[in-house]
Amino acid sequence: MDSQLSQVLVSRFGVDVLPHAVVGIDSYHVGGSQLIGLFNYLKTESALTFEILFDLSAIDETERGGGFTVFYHLLSISTNQFISIRTHIDNDSIAVPSIVDIWPNANWYEREVYDMFGIKFAGHPDLRRILTFDFWQGHPLRKTYPARATLMDEPFDLKGDDFNRVMQSYNIQEPQNDGEMILNIGPNHPGTDGVIRLKIKMKGERIVELDQEIGFHHRGAEKLAERHTFHNYIPYTDRIDYLGGVAGELPYLLGLENMTGIVVPERAQTMRVMLCELFRISSHLVWFGSITHNLGGMAPAFYAFTEREKIFDVIELICGGRMHPAFFRIGGVSQDLPTGWYAAVMVACDAIEKLMPDLEKLTTKSMIFKLRTQGIGVYSQTMALDWGLTGPNLRATGIDFDARKQFPYMGYENYDFDVPVGQDGDAYTRTVLRIAEVVESLKIIRQAAKRMPEGPILADNVPKYGFPRKANALNDIETLIHSFVDTGRGFNFPIAETFAATETAKGITGYHTVSIGTGFPYRVRIRTPSFTHFQSVKAVSKGDLLSNIICLIGSIDYVLADIDR
Repeated sequence: MDSQLSQVLVSRFGVDVLPHAVVGIDSYHVGGSQLIGLFNYLKTESALTFEILFDLSAIDETERGGGFTVFYHLLSISTNQFISIRTHIDNDSIAVPSIVDIWPNANWYEREVYDMFGIKFAGHPDLRRILTFDFWQGHPLRKTYPARATLMDEPFDLKGDDFNRVMQSYNIQEPQNDGEMILNIGPNHPGTDGVIRLKIKMKGERIVELDQEIGFHHRGAEKLAERHTFHNYIPYTDRIDYLGGVAGELPYLLGLENMTGIVVPERAQTMRVMLCELFRISSHLVWFGSITHNLGGMAPAFYAFTEREKIFDVIELICGGRMHPAFFRIGGVSQDLPTGWYAAVMVACDAIEKLMPDLEKLTTKSMIFKLRTQGIGVYSQTMALDWGLTGPNLRATGIDFDARKQFPYMGYENYDFDVPVGQDGDAYTRTVLRIAEVVESLKIIRQAAKRMPEGPILADNVPKYGFPRKANALNDIETLIHSFVDTGRGFNFPIAETFAATETAKGITGYHTVSIGTGFPYRVRIRTPSFTHFQSVKAVSKGDLLSNIICLIGSIDYVLADIDR
């Protein structure tokens, strides 16, 4: 922990230093009355400036002493580090001060905590539910809330007044005496690539105000974690950003490995890097096809999706699955590389490399595409930081920050690759950067394939957290019994909290996992880039033309499951 910062926080704000509270991040506890002053100091006055509110969530402490813990993860772009601030309240009658005036992206985070836990935020401009309907009964992430639908009452009455009021909210025939009108887009609209509702107040062709309604895809992924073992939850993680594949598994597993002291073998690390970069390219190819199709171009989607299949051929060969392989394991990967993997990887890389010039001609070198994207959805650096942008969306504003470089993991520091950075912060620049990122990912994949070391693919240094080897289980009845029991009951993990974050295709994804010494997580918090990125569109849409709305939302590259979880 930074001793100088700790001294200032203790003397000025009376914080409690928690050096071992969360593995992977420096942590401090502070009283609720000091939160506003503390956050203002950390954002604008501290020598270690924390520009980004990375995450904000809560923990129901029913089984750990009672009350609730509200935690805030901050990210310093200037010093490449995270910090965690937490405050405790005894019950939900105590309101926590809102920090929307400090970081505007706190708006949706605070609404989510209110929705899921029932905790109120004093001074919030629009505190209402966000992932469930306004009339939903109860708060799903409380420990008293059932985890199975069969154990709970109907949360709403489809024939009641509450449901009718929701339906009436879609009535856009509101009288407007000021020349303005309300336009409803969605919830089901082809240009939103899923079920999202946009309610737009317009004056003429200009957007006056944008209100986004999410939650239609909410599946309770964080609640589901509480009734699965640490191992058995892995398949859910690559379905959060369902285009990211195994890259979504990595931050969850890194946290658990840090918690337990597991050292991943070098061969497994290299395999992980190679597969994550393959999925990064796959995700970008989907985005190229989607954004151009939504703007009226047909050809790029055919080019992108055709070559994407070659990547999936490699993924299927190595992992067995394609989009959701659930291939990583705590301590390594599930199985070794098959015969012919190297040639298949090279074929896919060559195909993607050959595709990129054609894709550029159809997008960034196309006059029509330029007209639709240049100067659209412009984020300044200050706006990008205030709204918590990461990944290509942040780098498009000129801020050179990539987690693979700034705080490398899985050996990324040993790879030779560049991080593309733009300046203009618009939709066009975001496209240019993603094309350049594909080229850099190809470099990483080829390096990983060529240097692939020999050795084990699963860690043996902490065997009590790993399953018996499948080959042994198929030949020895006692090993098979242990495998069967361990799969169902899980392993008792240490009493600890852990945090890890990685650079995925859409930005930085983070997992905060809490263990109370059982085989099941007590709390899993999933911080996704799409949630805060989609929220930020409200800020850049004001004054723009309605015809640009699809470009505004599409150019940030979101996935609905990544928003709603």
